[in-house]
Amino acid sequence: MRIETDKIGTLELPEHTLYGIHTARARQNFCLGSDLVNPALLKAMILVKKAAALAHLELKELDEQKARFIIQACDKLLENNTYNKESFPLHPLQGGAGTSTNMNVNEVIANTALSLAGYHCGEYSYIHPLDDVNKSQSTNDVYPTALRIAAIYKVRQLSRQLSLLQEALQNREQDFEAVIKLGRTELMDALPITLGQEFGCYAQAIARDRWRIYKVEERLRQVNLGGTAVGTGSNASKKYTYKVVERLRDLSGLGLAYAEYPMDLTQNNDIFVEVSGLLKTCAVNLMKISSDLRLMNSGPNGGLGEIRLEELQAGSTIMPGKVNPVIPEMVTQVAMDVMAKDQAVSFAAASGQLELNAFLPLIAHNILGSLDLLISAVQLFREHCILTLIPNEENCKKHLNNTSVLITALVPFIGYDAAALAVKECHGNSDEIKQYILENELLPKETLDTIFSISKASTYIG
Repeated sequence: MRIETDKIGTLELPEHTLYGIHTARARQNFCLGSDLVNPALLKAMILVKKAAALAHLELKELDEQKARFIIQACDKLLENNTYNKESFPLHPLQGGAGTSTNMNVNEVIANTALSLAGYHCGEYSYIHPLDDVNKSQSTNDVYPTALRIAAIYKVRQLSRQLSLLQEALQNREQDFEAVIKLGRTELMDALPITLGQEFGCYAQAIARDRWRIYKVEERLRQVNLGGTAVGTGSNASKKYTYKVVERLRDLSGLGLAYAEYPMDLTQNNDIFVEVSGLLKTCAVNLMKISSDLRLMNSGPNGGLGEIRLEELQAGSTIMPGKVNPVIPEMVTQVAMDVMAKDQAVSFAAASGQLELNAFLPLIAHNILGSLDLLISAVQLFREHCILTLIPNEENCKKHLNNTSVLITALVPFIGYDAAALAVKECHGNSDEIKQYILENELLPKETLDTIFSISKASTYIG
């Protein structure tokens, strides 16, 4: 065991544990459950620490050997890409605006660097987690900068998945362009449409989501790194402030820029509300599409049965043969969760006071959590639902033939009132309406045959 000391007192820690006393205290204080800080946020914070060490090395503001061991430690952690509970054991929801996560990263890097240098964990007189790893930094510029980097990476992944989903929907639009079905408004019979048009609408909605999410990266690229505690750059040299953002830009491969007014980014988190709002909008569209597919798939005999979703698993422990639309149901639940997370992000961002928002950990947890859910859900939705569903053309025709929707096409010829009377007298049956029109000599047979021809119904669509 090793003993570490802070302002509160001393603690015993296992000799080879990479985290230190600050993490140990936070682990006790925020023992909320099994959730852990998002790995993408930890990875981004390690990138920030490496950029800081590189900047200090170039500017000769940190001992060269210390700087090089810190850089090597960051490389080792990034290369292993394992942010496990043993080294990073903290729950994402913490008091202190994310200070505990920053402390955790500092301590793990410091102890990894000490091991590389031939020292024991906890021998901070050689490489210190705060004096060296955290030099010229504050949680208040490190944490939001790391969150922006993590969010950009995930925004790009989601944008890519949405692009693939859009393409799949557009392909289905072409596949189903000749499948004529009953259109419904307020779940009531309306007018003929094609199944292809239905999927074309879905593609348009997802295209808007993809574009909005893709463009929001521009607002995420500004960072307050170098602004330290309140955005004024206290305890950091001017040269460091610009050098560290340059190095972080190189390491991340992102077009990051130092904020024109870093105090603004330290205080205000509206950009994360914007991102969360766009994720919620995407969730709304995914939920609408999923709901439509469940309706069109309903049955198979007692519902609409206009499409058939791929059968993926047994749907009941008591009803043999029942198969449920599990992928659209999963996507719907993801959408609901994302909408709820957006509410939490909004509350947290609005609750900041004066020079800092203490609730940034809640924002990070929900933003990154929503992105993770949507990236996976969109991919699964495309692969196991959109690409595999097939139309039931027989049912589509049956529903259309059993309604009076084509009567709308008669309105320009015989007027609304006469058409409504025909529907009433014939109880909405298309064949009876046609006979009624002929018997009452309201239209010649040739015109009726054209209007009521299912093969030419697309003439009247839209």
